[in-house]
Amino acid sequence: MKTKFITDQSRRNFLSKTATMAAGSVFLSGIAKALELRDKPDQKMKIALVGLGVRGVSMFGRDVQNVYKDQVQFVGLCDINEGRLKLGQQYIGLSCPLFTDFDKMLEETKPEVVIVTTVDNTHHIFITKALEFGAHVITEKPMTTDEVKCQTILDAERKSGKKVIVTFNYRYSPHRQRIYEILRNGEIGEITSVDFHWYLDTSHGADYFRRWHAYKEKGGTLLVHKSTHHFDLLNWWLDSDPEEVFAYGALEFYGKNGEFRHTHCRPCPHKSKCNFYWDITKNNHLVELYVKNEQYDGYLRDGCVFREDIDIYDKMAVQIRYMNGVQVSYSLTTYSPYEGYRIAFNGTKGRLEAWIKESQPWQELAQDELRLTKNFGESEIIVIPHGGGGHGGGDTRLKDKLFKDPNMADPFRQSAGTRDGAMSILVGIAARNSIESGKPVKIADLTDIELKKSGRGS
Repeated sequence: MKTKFITDQSRRNFLSKTATMAAGSVFLSGIAKALELRDKPDQKMKIALVGLGVRGVSMFGRDVQNVYKDQVQFVGLCDINEGRLKLGQQYIGLSCPLFTDFDKMLEETKPEVVIVTTVDNTHHIFITKALEFGAHVITEKPMTTDEVKCQTILDAERKSGKKVIVTFNYRYSPHRQRIYEILRNGEIGEITSVDFHWYLDTSHGADYFRRWHAYKEKGGTLLVHKSTHHFDLLNWWLDSDPEEVFAYGALEFYGKNGEFRHTHCRPCPHKSKCNFYWDITKNNHLVELYVKNEQYDGYLRDGCVFREDIDIYDKMAVQIRYMNGVQVSYSLTTYSPYEGYRIAFNGTKGRLEAWIKESQPWQELAQDELRLTKNFGESEIIVIPHGGGGHGGGDTRLKDKLFKDPNMADPFRQSAGTRDGAMSILVGIAARNSIESGKPVKIADLTDIELKKSGRGS
């Protein structure tokens, strides 16, 4: 078997064909039809933002204001923490009104679009209220945290006639787009199974256990909060709906498993011997955003990763059967020495695989590699440079689509709505329910969405 290296070049015929097909589809219109704002080019998109944590003030606050100020206008900011609200306004660089009452903000500012970046288990509240008011919604993932709240959002969108966009930035990174392209082009034949294993390191992975994400009530476990990204990628890559899920999960490293513990890192008497001691005071932005505003809501951003009341899993293994017969083996580990993922698609004509390194204690080139191996044939290494911006370039490309040109073509179907948001979290919810019950869970039993064998986005 020969191995050859090729650089990342667009497969022109495929791109041309899919762009032509997309021209008459809902995917081309994606956000444009959802927001219907580019029909008024002389007006800016009126935006209200609720939730001024790191993601809110940065990715959907300051970054949007700095880059897309000619396309958007922030008309209101909202957060329950009045100190963080004022700091967020200053950090973003706005002079718009501030609110701790979301209903009051809607009534007084009358936004066309509401961006939701609050704690996960409250997303449904703000999404449904915004829809009922008559605004479109851009929400951070996960769309929500359980099947009841998910159905509430689906019902509200149908009734309102407005649209919800879920910000799956992972879809937009160059190497994930290339995976989609190779699979859709049939280069490994019919896909039969997928091995997908994600590793969170002892920095990023541990940080979920410091924050509110450590509680099932708030984040739905990492099978929902974090894995929604991964399950969405699977749904998107495979172009089929998940049918049945069975899972295992346990808390064996963080939480009650630690030898010692305290409330949070700053006053901890064990800091000199704890590998997970984290000094938040070295990050001025986090001090200004969280530490100086603890008095308003009591939220400790540097919580101890060994708190005994942590109730999420730190290791998870999930089996997923898709409507088209594809079987997936997925795992998530939260205390790895490096961060990234390994994935392999097995097909009737070959195999596509990758080890994507996002953070590691050794030097790596700023590029990703895919290996495409044909049965009885050659093996190719496809080299893909990292895109500029966060999440491998995904953040910038997503925001360009949202705010710069919602009418831009979407040949790879990267725009995501409520159906995509629902199907991604339903895999995680089903996995969580399976762990708790010890039984497989059928996706069709969770909401009223009709499952599709293929063409799931149409």
